[in-house]
Parts: sequence; structure tokens; C-alpha cells
Amino acid sequence: MRVVEPAQMILGEIDISEVWIDPKSRDDIPHILRGLQHVYKDKVAKEAIFKLLEQEISPKKDKNNGRPGMTLWSIFILGILRVNLNIDYDKLHELVNNHLTIRKMLGHPSFADRYYYHPQTLKDNVKLITPELLDKVNQIVVTAGYRLIKKKFEEPLHGRCDSFVVETNVHFPTDINLLLDATRTVIRLVSDLSDKRGMSDWRQSSYNIRCVKKAERAAQNSKRSKRRTLDITNDQVKKAHISYMNVAVSYLDKAVETISAIVANSQPSTQEAKIIEDIEKFISHGTRQIDQINRRIVLGESIPHAEKVFSLFKPYTEWISKGKAGVPVELGVRVCIMEDQYRFITHHEVMEKKTDDQVAVEMVKESKKRFGNFASCSFDKGFHSPSNQEELSKELELVVLPRKGKLSQISKAIEHADDFRATRKQHSAVESAINALEVHGLDYCPDYGIDAFKRYVALAIVGRNIQRIGVISKEKEQKFLERKRRRLDKIYEQVYKLAA
Repeated sequence: MRVVEPAQMILGEIDISEVWIDPKSRDDIPHILRGLQHVYKDKVAKEAIFKLLEQEISPKKDKNNGRPGMTLWSIFILGILRVNLNIDYDKLHELVNNHLTIRKMLGHPSFADRYYYHPQTLKDNVKLITPELLDKVNQIVVTAGYRLIKKKFEEPLHGRCDSFVVETNVHFPTDINLLLDATRTVIRLVSDLSDKRGMSDWRQSSYNIRCVKKAERAAQNSKRSKRRTLDITNDQVKKAHISYMNVAVSYLDKAVETISAIVANSQPSTQEAKIIEDIEKFISHGTRQIDQINRRIVLGESIPHAEKVFSLFKPYTEWISKGKAGVPVELGVRVCIMEDQYRFITHHEVMEKKTDDQVAVEMVKESKKRFGNFASCSFDKGFHSPSNQEELSKELELVVLPRKGKLSQISKAIEHADDFRATRKQHSAVESAINALEVHGLDYCPDYGIDAFKRYVALAIVGRNIQRIGVISKEKEQKFLERKRRRLDKIYEQVYKLAA
């Protein structure tokens, strides 16, 4: 049984809108909690978010039956805290069990509260949030932010669009260490499957993995020029790699024979069939890497970039070289964001196998779909293409998209116009948003799988907007207190004059 929040408060529980958050603290946690508190106080935003949480978290399960589970509002808070604070589940586990203000925001009483969150409970519940749900929640949060700053919704929005790389948690890929990943994974999976079937073919699996690792290390050392005491020739490099490939082939062939024997003896169960599918996938990875090593080292060919894989466990990882100083290459996935003039991120997109020029029009259309008053947008040169210039001019009142190469007289006149130049100067402010996202979780994604990657990015976007609301709310409260203090000072001054 799941509810968005309990229908009735328990003894000692404080309403979320009344939870005291230290106004003097400059840490990120109070800002996030203050932003969540403001969204909770905003009746329109609260009702819309609660309705979405109830409809889209585990939609196929009956939330009125079964044991009581974590409230949907608590799940949302935990997901935001984990990503925005850039912490792992272990740190989140420590915070939710021992941080008093966070526990009050989660609905626990201020005394006699012994409720304990288990680490696996946190992982299982946060994974229930979907990127599609977070995209809808983000629109509600941004709208609540506009109400906070008293923005008139008829006023035009001006966007700044840019992309950056969210790195995946992978090691630097080479063809020989990718072959090692494939081979040792096959050995481990086949060994576990054989043990369940009572087969003794892979009883020395740990030794087998060490043999593969030893051959991989020999191939790796054969290419190092620092070993001046030995004259490493090209033939020695080839010999070491051929030996490594032969070791890998022997274990991959043995794995194929074991799978054939298991299938021939009896029909595999559903769980065994899934394991066999994973084994076959990694065998194909190993076969591809052996072919590429043979072509590159033995035959001297150059492997085309399109044929390369940069991670076996996170195959969506891309090799990205953006030409940044000191950062020759990044391993991850591009993410494009759209920021408005109020520093809210109105939309984002995970750019799988896409470049900047392929998402420019789509980003603008989606932003206009969410906020109809979206009037202008600025880009950098990476988003330019002739078709983009034409299509964006139909969608927006002002398109600030610098052209590449030598400019024609018409292009010069456009790019030297006052509104174009003024907007282009303000475009660099989007780098501040990117840096803030990287500091608050999007430097790299530790989660496994492309769906988890998209959820992680979406949580970071929503968390950043909520933190922005928290900062604005704190500033407004401080200004109000300052005005109140000044009024009291004037009153006291007048009283002192009358008394004198």
C-alpha cells in the first residue's frame, strides 16, 4: 500500500510547511529543503505533483493493498537529495537516518521516532521514479518558481541553449582491456551456471581469470617504451597479443561448449535462460574484440570509429572530443539544456548518438510546447546549420545562432545588429548553469543502464530548479526581515526622542 502522504499526522509530527530551516546556513541541504517546502506550500504545484506521483509511480500496481510502503512524496525527496547533493546511497542512508531536519521533511515526529531506513529500501524506491515523470514535474516546479518571483506569464521567455558531457563511470577503453572484461565476465557467469547445475567444468574459474589477466598484462607491457633494458620489437608485440588472443579464444570456446551441454541436457529455466543470454552477449563482445586486436596489431589496419565500443557494461558511452583545453576526450553522453533569463532550466535532452546541430530545433519546439511565451533563444556555433537557421527563424522572434566560416554581407548585418549582439553577450551565462549542474551531481553518472542515466539527469535538473527556488525564497525572506528590522529601528529611535 502506498500513499502520496499520510492522511493524518501522528503524534509529534510537524507539518512540512512549518518545519524550521536554518536561514543562516549556506549549505546545499537547507536550500534544497527550503525549495521543497515552498513547492509543498504552493497549493497548485503541490496538487499537480501529488497527482503525478500517484498516477505514474508503479502505475500497474494497486496502491490500496498490501503492506504500507514509503510515501511517494518521501521517494521524491530522497531522489532529489541523492543527486543534487552529489552523494551515493551510503551517504544518503546516513542522512535520512540521522539528519533531524530531513527526517522532519520526510514526515517523522521530532521525538520518540525510531524508524530506520535500510540501504536497499532507498535504492529500490528511488528507482521507481521515471524520467518521463520528472520531466512533467520539472514543468510544474519551474511554473511555481515563476509565481515566486511574481513573473507575469504573458512576458516573453528568453532561452540560452548549450550542451555538455555527463561522464559515465567507466575505465579508459582499450581493445585488450575490453577483451579482458568480456572474457572474465563469461568465465564468471558460466562458472555460476555450472555450479547451479552441479557441473565441475569450471571449478577453477578464479585461476582461469588470473590466466587471462596475466596474458592481458603481458600484451600491455609489450608496448611500453619505458622498458629501456629490453629491445621491444614489433614481432614481440605481435607475439604477446597473439598469445593473449589464443588464451581468450580457448575460454570462450569452452564456454560455448558448456552452454551447448546445458541446453542439451534439459530445458533451462527462465532465470537460466537470462544468464545464457548474457553469456552469449559477452561472447559476441569478446569475439569482436579479438577480431579488432588481430586487425590492428597483426594486420596493421586502422579500426573505423563507428566499429569501436567504449564500454561493454555501459554500451551507450560515447567517445567525445569537444576541443576543451586540458580535456582531450570525455567518455559519456551529451546532455543539452535550455535555461531562461530567470536561471530556471526549462527543458533538457539526453543526446544519444546526436550532435548539437541535430537537437537545436527540437529543443526550441519542446520549450515552446511547455511554455507558449518562449520568444527567443541563443546558441553557440556548434548548433549552426543552414536548415536550423531557416527553421528556427519560423519558430522564434529572435534567433541568436552565430554562423560558421566567412560571413556574407547579409549575415554580417544580422550578427552586428544591436539585439543580436546584446543577446549573444548574455549567452555565456548558461555556462554557470552547466557548472552548477556538474557540481550538484552531473559531473558523472554512477548508475547502470541508459534508463537509469536518464533518470539521474532528470533528477539533477529538477533538483537544480528546486534549489534555485530555495535560494530565491531565502533571499526574499532575508529582505523582508531586513525591512522589518529597519522599521523597528525607526520606531525605537522615535520612542527614544520622545522619552528624551
